[in-house]
Amino acid sequence: MSDGPRGETLRFEEPVKPKGRQRFLQSLQRISSSPSLVRMGRPPASSYRTGGKASMSCVSLASSSSAYGHSHGNSYSSQTSVGFSTAPTSVVTTPGPDAQTFDFKSRIRIVTPNPIGQTTPTPLTVSLPADVHSASQEPPLAVTHEVAASDGDYFSKSLLRKLSKRKQRSLDLWGEMPYEIRIHILRYLEPWEVVRCSAVSKSWHKMCFDGQLWTHIETHEYYRDISSTALVKIMTAAGPFVRDLNLRGCAQLWERWTTHGQAISDACRNLQYFSLEGCRIDRSSVHHFLLRNTRLVHINFCGVQAVSNSAMKIVAHGCPQLEYLDVSWCNHVETQGLHKVVQSCPRLKELKASETRGWSDKAFLLDLFKRNTLERLVIAHSDIDDEGLEVLFQGEDPEIDPLTERAVVPPRKFRHLNFSRCHQLNDRGIKCLAHNVPHIAGLQVSHILSLTDDAFKDIFEDTPLLTHLDMEEIEDITNDTLISLVRSPCAKVLQHLNVSYCENLGDIGMLPIIKNCPKIRTIDMDNTRVSDLILTEAAIELRFRERVAHKLLRSGEPPDCQCCKSHLPKVALHLTVYDCQNVTWTGIREIMARNAERDRRWIISLKCFYGYQDTVNEHMKRVQYGRLESAVRLERKWGEYMIASEEAGVGGAGARRRRRRAREAAMVHADEEEGGPRGGRRRARSGGCAIM
Repeated sequence: MSDGPRGETLRFEEPVKPKGRQRFLQSLQRISSSPSLVRMGRPPASSYRTGGKASMSCVSLASSSSAYGHSHGNSYSSQTSVGFSTAPTSVVTTPGPDAQTFDFKSRIRIVTPNPIGQTTPTPLTVSLPADVHSASQEPPLAVTHEVAASDGDYFSKSLLRKLSKRKQRSLDLWGEMPYEIRIHILRYLEPWEVVRCSAVSKSWHKMCFDGQLWTHIETHEYYRDISSTALVKIMTAAGPFVRDLNLRGCAQLWERWTTHGQAISDACRNLQYFSLEGCRIDRSSVHHFLLRNTRLVHINFCGVQAVSNSAMKIVAHGCPQLEYLDVSWCNHVETQGLHKVVQSCPRLKELKASETRGWSDKAFLLDLFKRNTLERLVIAHSDIDDEGLEVLFQGEDPEIDPLTERAVVPPRKFRHLNFSRCHQLNDRGIKCLAHNVPHIAGLQVSHILSLTDDAFKDIFEDTPLLTHLDMEEIEDITNDTLISLVRSPCAKVLQHLNVSYCENLGDIGMLPIIKNCPKIRTIDMDNTRVSDLILTEAAIELRFRERVAHKLLRSGEPPDCQCCKSHLPKVALHLTVYDCQNVTWTGIREIMARNAERDRRWIISLKCFYGYQDTVNEHMKRVQYGRLESAVRLERKWGEYMIASEEAGVGGAGARRRRRRAREAAMVHADEEEGGPRGGRRRARSGGCAIM
């Protein structure tokens, strides 16, 4: 028990809450013992002793007589102060020199290292949480009024910090991505995949039908996977952005044209490439498209029955930049409408008008001759005749050179000509091409039965750039045509040759083609008189060209074919020998054996008799995949099977038929070598009746 300053008796067990100076000293005592001061790097006070078993946290303001006082004393110990404090921070209640060094009314806290009954040492201090004392990462939080109001004393209790957890933000990579990048990513998808993505949400729907994705609409590859409603929505939403609109084969839009045709044409006003090949569309929709697109460069109306001469008139007046026009198989288009297009479109380079009428109009052909801008002309199955062809290539009443007897006219710019199935043409019309088309690279004159060898000799001499030649089903041409082709300058660049159903052609004409045309890639010779010799020579010649190409590649020179740069074999020559009676399984096996050789980079693709084709296809697949051992095993087993079949059928069913075919083949070969009659049934050569 002790007496207070006011004479009141206080019990030691029930201390009174300190006030004023005592309260201030007690708060300083608590702050000085905080473990956070150690982490802040502040050195402890010199009067604070450490290392004992117990410690008393206090702040000593004792006089000089105290054992723990400062050597210089305090403001009361000064002689000039006369018992009064001269320090500017002294308060009225500051004790003098005679004041007690220990106040019994102060609250004492004794910290023991181990409480009674506890063996594990108790830590003297408790560290703060990492998220509280890491001041370098987060700024300290201010004390709110609620915390201060919970207790009126800021120093008697530890400061409470309000730890507000940051709201975790969800990672939305697609949502935060710029709109242009999202559009660029969607361009890598297939069109039908983009249409499916439009069903995700409204934002995706808007993005998937953005016009930036549909600048080129090529529906011929996926029109079966997209409904007509989606196609109409794509064309109407992306109309101003569309430059290339290809609706080839979209027959499901037939009902949509009547209801949405005008809306689609109003939206698509910036077209440059427009194709309606094979579409079912009404005439008014076609006219709307043509009237609203004046910058068309490419127009394809192949097989569209709604196109007529009125549409050609609109093209002539509204599309001055036109370069490509295809009106093949448009039954309502005639040369009268095409004439207006030719007159109004000076940039027209390609004209395809197969199976159209009116090609006997000399005024139209003469206009084509004077302009001389066409590079490709396709008029297959048309009614053009020899006189029209002369006007087209030589003009009307040309000047004739007396020495060469040729028309003196400027050379034509044609690069590709197609006169297939023009049955009114003869040798006279085809001869007009000689010395007038020096830049031609492709010539198609198939199914013109009246042509002979005389029509082609002069043409081959003056066409050094000819790479594609189609003479299918010209029955009267012979091996002399192929020999003249080999002797011409175009033999070095010839790549594709079609002589199918030319029944008079045989090994004599085809063998020079194989040996003297180094760039030949495709030869169609089905239903001809070629034999296994051609197949064998083709395999040997291709092997020789491959070795030459590899030598050029090693020396640093670029080879003619890129196949030698690949590790797996590539097809370098396509041969077609359907219905060739002199081609047997022996020649086909020779091709298969050559293809399965090691270190081969160039191989031959063969189309042969349907009974052998499945085996040939399987062998080709194994060779292209690099399974050479499997391919060799297949070729060997197939050869053994064919030999066994022949041995089993020598005296069995079909033996008489095979012997007859062998005699016919021997007779045809003998007639060809001796120049005798060709074809026909073999006449009986028996000696007749002995009695007669």
